[in-house]
Amino acid sequence: MQETIKKIEEYIASGVFPGASFATIDGNITHRYFLGNQQVKPFQKFTRPNLIYDLASVSKVVGVGTIIIRDYFRGNIDIYKSLKDYYPAFHDDKLKVVEFLTHTTGVDPYIENRDSLNAQELKQAMNNISIAPDKKFKYTDVNFLLLGFMLEEIYGKNLKDIIHEEVFVPFEMSETSYGPVENAVLTSLDIPRGQIHDPKARLLGVHAGSAGIFSSLVDLEKFVRNYLFNESYFLDNIEKLNENFSMQNKERSLAWDLRNGWLLHTGYTGTFILINLKKKKAIIFLSNRVHLKDERAKWIEDRDLLIDIMINEL
Repeated sequence: MQETIKKIEEYIASGVFPGASFATIDGNITHRYFLGNQQVKPFQKFTRPNLIYDLASVSKVVGVGTIIIRDYFRGNIDIYKSLKDYYPAFHDDKLKVVEFLTHTTGVDPYIENRDSLNAQELKQAMNNISIAPDKKFKYTDVNFLLLGFMLEEIYGKNLKDIIHEEVFVPFEMSETSYGPVENAVLTSLDIPRGQIHDPKARLLGVHAGSAGIFSSLVDLEKFVRNYLFNESYFLDNIEKLNENFSMQNKERSLAWDLRNGWLLHTGYTGTFILINLKKKKAIIFLSNRVHLKDERAKWIEDRDLLIDIMINEL
């Protein structure tokens, strides 16, 4: 991964992120890399094994996405039924579960006075969220927050416990949990160590399906290996995820993006996972790119270039 390491070192030198932990999986072979620093302020700490990172939106596939995918393959959830069939508190009876999974609901994510709402008020606002007539792809946390509420209705317990029992325990992900956590990598300087970076997930806590999960490189290796090799969990249906489930303008798998034969999901804090089901390959990348600054548009450009380099090298 010489070109990958070179590019990451360039990013560290130019301040894109202080450091990164990443792993590549090719069949039974795993390589791990630790570059740069966990943080540069208030004092420098080198990147090392066994670090815990805020996954941000990668939580969507580690938690809610994986459970719904499994339950769909097992026949326990019909993704072509209305969300309201499973979650009666939602106001619209036309939007299908699959549209939430592919971000093609037409949901308008704007919530008036969002930062002044308490958790119950925020949930109520999302239950009555505005729906635009245009259902073109529009990525929004609201879709997965509502899917999380749906799972709570189906399972009869909070989302944190559902994900722990249905994903973390069977996948043996002992270093993965909802935040806040102790001794995590310091994400951004304006948030205490181990606190959830995303404000909606921080407010909703154990009920958040969009973000809020913290994990390590080793645990995420276990996660992707279950996608690659645990046929019984997904009832031998896993390669169906290579299909386009979106009926709109952007190809999407269930919960995952599709990119040239790879499943992809990214996280705002500087994280991403790539899985190639056919080639039995995967890439896990963890950083805290919001540590000193938050230049989102530039980060997307830098991240996508890095992803292309990593895919080409693996």
